[in-house]
Amino acid sequence: MEVKDFYYDLPEELIAQDPLEKRDDSRFMVIHRETGEIEHRRFHDVLEYLNPGDCLVINDTKVIPARLLGEKEDTGAAIEVLLLKDASAAYGNVSGKAEDNTQDNIQNNIQNNNQKNIRIWECLVKPGKKMKPGARVCFGKNEETGEALLRAEVIDTVEEGNRIIRFEFDGIWEEVLDRLGEMPLPPYITHKLQDKNRYQTVYAKHDGSAAAPTAGLHFTEELLKQIEEKGVKIARLTLHVGLGTFRPVKVEKIEDHHMHSEFYLLSKEAADIINETRRNGGRVISVGTTSTRTLETVGTQQEITKTGEFKELQPASGWTNIFIYPGYEFKIVDSLITNFHLPESTLIMLVSAFYNRDAVMAAYEEAVKERYRFFSFGDSMFLI
Repeated sequence: MEVKDFYYDLPEELIAQDPLEKRDDSRFMVIHRETGEIEHRRFHDVLEYLNPGDCLVINDTKVIPARLLGEKEDTGAAIEVLLLKDASAAYGNVSGKAEDNTQDNIQNNIQNNNQKNIRIWECLVKPGKKMKPGARVCFGKNEETGEALLRAEVIDTVEEGNRIIRFEFDGIWEEVLDRLGEMPLPPYITHKLQDKNRYQTVYAKHDGSAAAPTAGLHFTEELLKQIEEKGVKIARLTLHVGLGTFRPVKVEKIEDHHMHSEFYLLSKEAADIINETRRNGGRVISVGTTSTRTLETVGTQQEITKTGEFKELQPASGWTNIFIYPGYEFKIVDSLITNFHLPESTLIMLVSAFYNRDAVMAAYEEAVKERYRFFSFGDSMFLI
């Protein structure tokens, strides 16, 4: 299939620039895949479509304030750094080179970096030409001493021109980031976010994402409580979302596209909940493409199929670059809650694989006609 098969015309005014005052008041397109029927509801109506014994799978990753604005140490030139992926586990803090990815080495690197107030991240840097290995950047300033609150040095250049940067700081890394960093909103959002918590799900827990798992932004704590009271189990997994999510597909044939990799973790507790649901005939309902990619990665690796003898899902963690597009056979996910995605994106390709391309593109055309709000702060759909 070609990338152009997933194009649709979207008026710019339909790109949501701000979150709604109330999370679960967003519009909600419900698509019944067996009949093709489409309903237009509000997100809080999701409760009507969930059954006791179902399982809702959510991604509890937390977006970090990953956009840092600093100055080059020798020239004072303005530098923007965007944290993409924690590389502390792979890089030692002395040599500046990637080391063997053994479990002992990973733990040693993390422990050494933590003890010495060092973090190593893969980053996107602007302007990149000024940031060759050895270049140093300062962020913020201690008003009493005049010294930088955060210091950084480029130690390597990797795929697609990203930089491996070693950060040195005093105090607690998370507090330094919270003080100096900004939320890395997608490029199509031009308004300044007034409340940075609105780019977090209410269940965000584990730091590490450069972008929010936006399908989860519609849930409130009250709605989640009502869902559990109805007898629906909630399984929490983690996938740290990278900015590759927004990277355009630059090849003509989608089969030639190479996906970015993201770290995921499926705990034993979550696997047990999902297994119980599948064993008892309930639906595994994935909230978002990130949860879906995690579940299908594990299902594929463990050779789980929808037919034949039941096979339990085992806990797992690692890096995934799974690319789901039409023709893919789903192993775990039965229903999908997701936002409306960019034209020609890998996300709309995943949704098209879950239903079918023609029906999905027709649904998008209807969403445009009905003036739905699109993308991160926009409305959502439920593919039943």
